[in-house]
Amino acid sequence: MATNTGKGFRRGSASRRSQVLNPRTGTWTKRDDKGRFMGGKAGGASFKGIRREE
Repeated sequence: MATNTGKGFRRGSASRRSQVLNPRTGTWTKRDDKGRFMGGKAGGASFKGIRREE
């Protein structure tokens, strides 16, 4: 499991989560281990420590 350090970075990855780029809006969206969408991120940057779906 990932651990936040409090210094702006994470040790490890959120192993049961993934992220996918929404081509319509250009934002990244997180998905949980069951495939449900969790939330999006504004600003065009991806989430840290979460694997990307292709």
